Amino acid sequence: MNSYIPTPVIFAKRLMDIVVATTGLIICLLLYPFIALATYLSSPGPILFKQLRIGHANGEKTELFWMYKFRTMRLDAEAVSGATWATEDDPRVTTVGRFLRKTRLDELPQFFNVLKGDMSLIGPRPERPGFYQKLEHAIPFFAERTWGIKPGITGLAQVNQGYDRTIDDVRSKVAFDHAYALSLGSLVGWLRSDLGIMFKTLIVMVCGRGQ
Repeated sequence: MNSYIPTPVIFAKRLMDIVVATTGLIICLLLYPFIALATYLSSPGPILFKQLRIGHANGEKTELFWMYKFRTMRLDAEAVSGATWATEDDPRVTTVGRFLRKTRLDELPQFFNVLKGDMSLIGPRPERPGFYQKLEHAIPFFAERTWGIKPGITGLAQVNQGYDRTIDDVRSKVAFDHAYALSLGSLVGWLRSDLGIMFKTLIVMVCGRGQ
């Protein structure tokens, strides 16, 4: 459904991914000592957190990859409950983690995923396998929203709605993801869309509007 993206768009999008992700990793290295110390003092344990996510997909194959973030929750956050959506004022999130989420600084390590080719800067949110099948059955055209498109650190849905807390939140995001896929049909459409999303993402980070 969304599988065809012109070759010039694929090339330009990947080039932008590499340039911005490289710059982002340099920034990440400068901030890492401060984030690492604050995270450890707030909740002793690993500074980085990895989680299995759904990656690039088409009608025949779906890839999986390990997504990296700065840890924002307690180590035992899902020991009892298992995989669950975040909630407002989630008690599992540490004090430092709440700041990292609001400023989206917790997602800086994902620039490594972008350089590896697992993700793009901009695209649909990468879902957890534990949620994916449930969402695919509950939401029409859910799986098709990612066909031919790599998941993104940020995206049209993310800047317009934020984190998912329920299936209804995900359902309302599907339209944004399909709208973004349509913008990739031309270089001009892609550039206008991606630059707009990047600008909105910076506003979210500076104003602390993340969740």
